[in-house]
Amino acid sequence: MATFIVTLVALLMALFRSTISTNVPPKDQDLRFAMEEMQKANYFTFVMLINMSPLNPNFLGNVTFLMPTDRMLSKTIIPQNAVSNFLHRHSIPSPLLFEHLQHIPTGSILPSSIPEYMLNISNGGGRRSFFLNNVRIITPNICTAGSSIRCHGIDGVLRPGSNISPPTCSDSAASPVASPPSPSPVPFLPFLDDFPVPAPQPADSSQHNSGSSQFLSDRKLLKFIGTLLVVFMNECLIN
Repeated sequence: MATFIVTLVALLMALFRSTISTNVPPKDQDLRFAMEEMQKANYFTFVMLINMSPLNPNFLGNVTFLMPTDRMLSKTIIPQNAVSNFLHRHSIPSPLLFEHLQHIPTGSILPSSIPEYMLNISNGGGRRSFFLNNVRIITPNICTAGSSIRCHGIDGVLRPGSNISPPTCSDSAASPVASPPSPSPVPFLPFLDDFPVPAPQPADSSQHNSGSSQFLSDRKLLKFIGTLLVVFMNECLIN
């Protein structure tokens, strides 16, 4: 009888534990697994920052953390009201293993979890030559147990000013727009060069003189005819 009771209690406890584990949301499980892996890799300060900040569950759905070492964080002053912003700046809104990052070519830009903060990629092809802005990944693939959270150790802190922001409408409106180069003066007759008009040839001076003399002789003839008409009319009137 006692053996039966002990067995029954053991079964009830196992059932209770399985019920608790099934009631834990998958996102919380992935975060718990990730934080355990961070601690095993000696990233205790980053775990402390996660515990300090009330993170949005949607933010933890799919994310890759970029974790500075404890030594680097000990030299960084992070106000309590800026912890959430720090974590968002040190994360990518997609769970990316280092093997995924290695396919991204140099010069590409990855968005962080802060929309206006971008990460400029420099990919040297090696396992220790992958840079995001001013920092290098030194310990890849720390978080792999869960399905929605990945994390990598980096050798520095991503500063707010060390990024490349995408152009926005407001920026383009505020920045002076370069005026287009002034076009070269358009000729008044745009097709003049295509259809050259031959320059007028100077008239022959002999032809000009002969024309003038011909004009004078015709004038004298008209005067003579007019005089004859006047004389003829006077004769008629006298008779």
